Amino acid sequence: MPLKKTKAQIEKELAEIQAIQDQLKEEKRQADGLPSTADSARGAILREATKLAGQIVKERDSLAQKTTTGKIYSRLDPGNDVIGNRKEKVTAGLWSNGTGKLTTFYTGSAQTGSNAGKYYWDVYNSSSTAAGSAVQFAIAYGHKQGSGSLLSNSDYPTKATYTQYANVLLPPGDTTFTFDNSANENHIYVINIQRGRLKEKLDPGNWELVLSGSADATDGSTNQGVAGNNITKLIDNSTSVSADVKDGLRVYNVVSGTIAAGENTADDDGSIPGYGLVYPDLGMILLNPGRLKLRGVIPVGTPSSSNTDNQYNKVLFHAISGSNAYNSAYGFQARNEEEVTSTFYYIRVKNADYNFSNNPTFTTGSLGAIRHSTMINDPKSYITTVGLYNDKQELLATAKLSKPLLKSFDREALIKVKLDF
Repeated sequence: MPLKKTKAQIEKELAEIQAIQDQLKEEKRQADGLPSTADSARGAILREATKLAGQIVKERDSLAQKTTTGKIYSRLDPGNDVIGNRKEKVTAGLWSNGTGKLTTFYTGSAQTGSNAGKYYWDVYNSSSTAAGSAVQFAIAYGHKQGSGSLLSNSDYPTKATYTQYANVLLPPGDTTFTFDNSANENHIYVINIQRGRLKEKLDPGNWELVLSGSADATDGSTNQGVAGNNITKLIDNSTSVSADVKDGLRVYNVVSGTIAAGENTADDDGSIPGYGLVYPDLGMILLNPGRLKLRGVIPVGTPSSSNTDNQYNKVLFHAISGSNAYNSAYGFQARNEEEVTSTFYYIRVKNADYNFSNNPTFTTGSLGAIRHSTMINDPKSYITTVGLYNDKQELLATAKLSKPLLKSFDREALIKVKLDF
């Protein structure tokens, strides 16, 4: 007679049967690609997300392999393909057409004979009515009390000029220009560079002005009595000293010398008045008439009494233009300066990229078949332009190559695009 099973034995057997059934269910779920019932909801989501990401990457790589020869755009990697905020100082010739030396000087009779001519004269590179003629700089003469000009509109033009530049250039409370060696002067000459030529500033140390005189120098120069001893060459002293900063403006002294040879220190005995001041950020050169008088540039009798029109703008104009008449190598040399911020884009063209074109010379027919049979297995194209687009595929800038660049499956290219602003 068989033994009767106890309750505990029956429960144990049922548990073993249930475990076998659960194992069979798990194996079936795994075979169907379903997550295990023992997994938490988060574990199932993570596993499905990983599976989906892997599938996306695989599809993307497959698509890239299929379409690599038909690219329209290449996305730039900001970390590897773009270098931004690169700054450099750039200089160029100051005068028309980027010329660094001006040797021809003209004025316009319509201005010099008008009321405006009492305050300043515009100087052109050719006849003011000629094609291509443009204002290069302006000349002004100012006197603190108005000497050298006729009373006009309840004021003297030379006084108005002196006061105007004193208000712009001198600190508050200072009404008199002081040149090197503590020389206070009641009259000034001003050369204003035409604003559009400056870009940002006059390049310090890169300008040279040559003046001729109508009389021999009387300043004790060692070349007195020698032909051309009244020729005066002026530069600034930026190569030897740092700029003074007056009321927020950089200023250098105007000294005797040339760009090539530098400052002529023998022309300053420590007590003789300085030649002038230059404000490079404003493009203004102030000259001391008292010092120029000693060089024979300014007539000995200047300044005359007030209410007399001496046309001293003409005196400086003739000193500038007369230097070139004396020697064709002389003139007014100057350069401008600006800080350019650049961004560089490196366009990397792989061997399998951009070998085809939709240019009509490349394709034929409504389906765009390759026109030349020799290019079916060996296509060739020429890169002429690089376009920079945003994420909306809007064209922002274009860069032209100096000459077409041959592209084929055997050739790769690295094109460097520089964007200045």
